[in-house]
Amino acid sequence: MRTLAREGPAILPQSKHAGGTRRDKAWRLAERLLWTVGVAAVALWAAANLARAAGARQDLARFDSLRRAALLSPSGEPDLTLWDAGRVREWRAAVVEPAPAPLAILRIPKIHLEVAVLPGTDDIVLNRAVGLIEDTARPGTDGNAGIAGHRDGYFRGLKDIAVGDTIEIETLEGRERYRVERTWIVEPDDVSVLDPTPVRSITLVTCYPFYFVGSAPQRFIVRAVLVQGASHDGGKDVRSQ
Repeated sequence: MRTLAREGPAILPQSKHAGGTRRDKAWRLAERLLWTVGVAAVALWAAANLARAAGARQDLARFDSLRRAALLSPSGEPDLTLWDAGRVREWRAAVVEPAPAPLAILRIPKIHLEVAVLPGTDDIVLNRAVGLIEDTARPGTDGNAGIAGHRDGYFRGLKDIAVGDTIEIETLEGRERYRVERTWIVEPDDVSVLDPTPVRSITLVTCYPFYFVGSAPQRFIVRAVLVQGASHDGGKDVRSQ
């Protein structure tokens, strides 16, 4: 009995110490696990918020694209009657390719023209629509907006345009009406036709003669100026934008 009594106190503290060590380790492990779970939860929350924000921005961008497409899309297929057969093939190939958002819609009632105005004048743009010439005014703003198109495509009908004819420009801000002031012919290197103008103007540029076989040697120019008081968008004068 004395032996047990002597050995008991020597053994019991060791058991308590070992048990305490195991409990400490368990607590530390649990603490680390909780920290890990907490950090992971915060990371997931942050990622979810970022994903929602990105998704919202994408939705806004998508809505804006759809709005542009709805407002600035010509209604139906263009009249291809006067077009060159090769130009028709190039147009059909271009319209199924990605393209930049249109800046405006150009309409000329006399020649039954309605076409999107895209930024730039590269082959894809001009095969698909008409293009805003670089470094000229944006449609619907002050200055001289230079717009180029193919003579054997959308701008073939310009052969029949005359002084006094109406040209319309529609942007997301509204619609403006212009009147043809003059038409003339220039050499290809005469870029003065694109110089800024004191009044809001549109300058249409295409190759000339219209039915020339091969690379046309000249350019046909149409200059139209804004009709004062003719801008409208539900009663809003877009010139104030």
